Parts: sequence; structure tokens; C-alpha cells
Amino acid sequence: MFSDPISFNDVPKAVAHLIDKVEQIKTLLHDKQPQAQEGDQWLNLNDLCKYHPDHPAKPTVYAWVGQRLIPYHKKGKKLMFLKSEIDNWLKEGRRKTAAEIQAEAENFITGKGGIK
Repeated sequence: MFSDPISFNDVPKAVAHLIDKVEQIKTLLHDKQPQAQEGDQWLNLNDLCKYHPDHPAKPTVYAWVGQRLIPYHKKGKKLMFLKSEIDNWLKEGRRKTAAEIQAEAENFITGKGGIK
């Protein structure tokens, strides 16, 4: 736009042009960044105790960590938990219904498939 030297009278127009270009760059950068999922946020020990449906006490969570029952990350002495990993861990605890177990047993006996 400004191939020649900018005169004093052209400064407002040049600044407006630069602002427009910066806004375009910001938009491009924002569009290129992967959108953070709601579930991908970090929880500290207190946050985890509040978030978990049973609201466990801190010693309970420490026991889970010691037994490696719960997914966790450790930075120095600080425990951190990724919300999406906690959600997946909670979902893994689902127990099959009696009807699901019965159907699997029937399929196994009749040879239509093994236990999944």
C-alpha cells in the first residue's frame, strides 16, 4: 500500500492499515489454534475432590494415587488431574446390567460370540 515514503498526512491512514493487518493476523492465528475442549482443564487435588461425584476426602485420593487407580500427573510434589482423563476413568467404572450379562452368557453358550 505504501511503497513510497510516508508523509505526515499519510500517518493516520498507515496506522489504520496496520491495525487492520494486525486484526487479520489475530483472526488467522485464532482460527489455526486447536480449540481446547471443555473437558481438557487441569484440576488440583481440591478441585478433584469437589468435581468427583462422591466428593472423596484428600486421603482417599492420595490412596487412589498410591495404588495407581486414578489417572494423575505429578509436577514436583504437586498432583494434577486432567478433567477429561477423570471423566473417562469414571465412565470405565460402569457395571453391566443383569440383562447384558445374561445376553452375553447366551451368546457365549450358543457360540455367537465371546465376552466383550
